[in-house]
Amino acid sequence: MAIDLVRGRDLTLGYRGHVVLEKLDFTIERGDFLGVMGPNGSGKTTLIKAILGLVPPLRGAIEFPGINGEPPRFGYVPQRERLDPHFPLSSLEVAVMGRYGLIPTMRAASVRDFEMARSCLERVRMADRVDVPYRQLSGGQQQRVLIARALAGEPEALLLDEPTNGMDVQAERAIMELLLDLQRERSTTIVFVTHLQSAIEHFARRVALITRGGGMLIGDKQAMLSPEMLARAYVEVE
Repeated sequence: MAIDLVRGRDLTLGYRGHVVLEKLDFTIERGDFLGVMGPNGSGKTTLIKAILGLVPPLRGAIEFPGINGEPPRFGYVPQRERLDPHFPLSSLEVAVMGRYGLIPTMRAASVRDFEMARSCLERVRMADRVDVPYRQLSGGQQQRVLIARALAGEPEALLLDEPTNGMDVQAERAIMELLLDLQRERSTTIVFVTHLQSAIEHFARRVALITRGGGMLIGDKQAMLSPEMLARAYVEVE
């Protein structure tokens, strides 16, 4: 029986009163591999930020049915293009940043924190790049380092915004296979935003399809990728 990790209840999201998504009801299950897709500007990133607590609901609520209703520990991988490509940091220094939320105030990262970061880089197959400057890595390698940074925080769930954007087909597949391995190893909940239907088709278990009208349909992949459902998201309503 599936156990819910996150629930949206009559949820309306937006910025400064401007509605982006409205009247959403959904669940994200523990151990889910959920792909979020929809037209450009439809609110995919807004949904991720709301789950992270970065965008407060205009109406409704996001609930966490875990212990005392506290949110689970999330690992967040933003769009790579939004980060400074000239980071003067090594791969290890970027990865250890994922520990900062667990380090007491005014305390530097410990040997254990760096060991955890190294372990996470090994998990994403970047053990031979720990001392290489982040800016010198390829796009696919940079994305692996960002995933390692998120894993270093020991999350229950990984939320990724366009994790394969700008990559060639081979690099895209490698990143998605990495995420699938991580999900299988520890039943980590994976939620990823993408505009690539191929990533959804080959890797997602369930799909959240954001529609042009600011709503969302969520369900099993086969049902959500039917022509009828895709038309509700991508075809303009007369």
